[in-house]
Amino acid sequence: MALHTEPFDVADYLTDEETISAYLTEVLESEDPRYIAKALEAIARVRNRMTQL
Repeated sequence: MALHTEPFDVADYLTDEETISAYLTEVLESEDPRYIAKALEAIARVRNRMTQL
């Protein structure tokens, strides 16, 4: 039987401003520009979803 997996999207877990803030704090501490860029992209998608509700 084949294992079925779904792509991971951190944006699915950023459900409120407190979680977003904690995530962003951790990402910024990494000082990795690619990681920070990906995180900001995910946060933008989440905030866009929040404004559409």
